[in-house]
Amino acid sequence: MRKDPFTGIVFVFRSKRADRLKLLYWDGTGLVMAYKRLEEHTFTWPAIKDGLMALNHAQFEALFSGLDWRKVRALSVRPPTAAE
Repeated sequence: MRKDPFTGIVFVFRSKRADRLKLLYWDGTGLVMAYKRLEEHTFTWPAIKDGLMALNHAQFEALFSGLDWRKVRALSVRPPTAAE
């Protein structure tokens, strides 16, 4: 995959039926593995390009929660204006 595991990247693996996920990442003190299985649904899987998929933080949270990550949009926050 040619990615450095010590940069905070999360490696996500899914089963053939797309009802189970395994995540591997380095938290600074060791390698962490998380496993999740959906009882009645499957995970919506993003397009894979060159063996990799790219999701922002909100989309990743939705994917791991079993939600449709394609419907998640990051909110744009405007800086407050100065009160006079």
